[in-house]
Amino acid sequence: MENKFAERTHLVKPSETREILKVTERPEVISFAGGLPAPELFPVEALKDACNAVLNEEGAASLQYSTTEGYIPLRDAICQRMKVIGINANIEHVLITSGSQQAIDLTGRLFINEGDTIICESPTYLAAINAFKSYNPKFVEVAMDNDGMVMEELEKKLIEYPNTKFIYTIPDFQNPTGRTLKLERRKRMIELANQYDVLIVEDNPYGAIRFAGEELLPVKHFDTEGRVIYISTFSKIFTPGLRLGWICADESFIEKYVAFKQTADLHTDSFAQRITAKYLELYNIEEHINKIKAVYKERCTAMLSCIKEFFPKNINYSMPEGGLFIWIELPESVDSGELFAKCLENNVAFVPGAPFFPNGTKKNSLRLNYSNMPKEKIFKGMEVMGEVLHHELEKETTLL
Repeated sequence: MENKFAERTHLVKPSETREILKVTERPEVISFAGGLPAPELFPVEALKDACNAVLNEEGAASLQYSTTEGYIPLRDAICQRMKVIGINANIEHVLITSGSQQAIDLTGRLFINEGDTIICESPTYLAAINAFKSYNPKFVEVAMDNDGMVMEELEKKLIEYPNTKFIYTIPDFQNPTGRTLKLERRKRMIELANQYDVLIVEDNPYGAIRFAGEELLPVKHFDTEGRVIYISTFSKIFTPGLRLGWICADESFIEKYVAFKQTADLHTDSFAQRITAKYLELYNIEEHINKIKAVYKERCTAMLSCIKEFFPKNINYSMPEGGLFIWIELPESVDSGELFAKCLENNVAFVPGAPFFPNGTKKNSLRLNYSNMPKEKIFKGMEVMGEVLHHELEKETTLL
């Protein structure tokens, strides 16, 4: 039979992270690869209570079709949470999505014409790259330093690419680098977006998981023209399996998002929405988040100490104040893809850095996740990685 796939199918490839996770499912593998929350922290007993309460109080209604926009009590609870961090919104500004990944994909469908320019951090979130790629934009990468996207470089790109549709940014504990955009740069990003008339897509799945440093207002807090589309999720602060995210944006945008979502899945899981809303009613989610932050701080500290102890000295690495990731930059001669293969032979896994660069193959970097492994496995796995790294660098030196 003749291949009848649409032309855009060649633009989309399986997520390299997901493919790596298949390999690391073996129980003997110590995996620093996936961006997985710690499963032992999931509030299982509380969810049982919430689930029973929903079924007892709402019964069949909780299992029926629902509105596309989402369950009103949950949207209201989200508005209250956003108000605390500096975003004033009402339920008309909020759409519940099937995880933040659907929000990202809908954003691509809604805004990207073929050939449009999308500006992003370099590197950036792999799953966003994959989602946007299916709409065939031009990716323009902006350099980062330890304080996030460099605004001088951003302005140069905005001048060079006047057809830019939006800036995609993860300002808090960025995936993959763990870096945070400092406050002055957040304000400047808004100024530049206003000046050059572009949108900002602010992706914030990790902002609530700050375990060091000072809280920073989101980029959307400084938005005076309704040009920031804010995306977040319950996956990192509650449970990823319920697949609940949301978009907060101007009502005119939400109307279009709703129409596009109706072509995809009609509405997000109504039972999961009600369970989450009931949990938020019965329990203090901040207490739960504080438990997450305490554990992740301990594990991040452990991983950073291992980098200092076991890794070669001629590497650079990020010092996250929250979130799930540490970014490692190796000497240019080291291919992290080859390093991954060597580490996997020793039952340790991470994500090579190349896929996080939409336009290139910068191969001398990698991402480590510290949230999903207990401290004893972090120490063991990092020691193995350090040994492999030292061996590879010594081999490079010998060849020179």
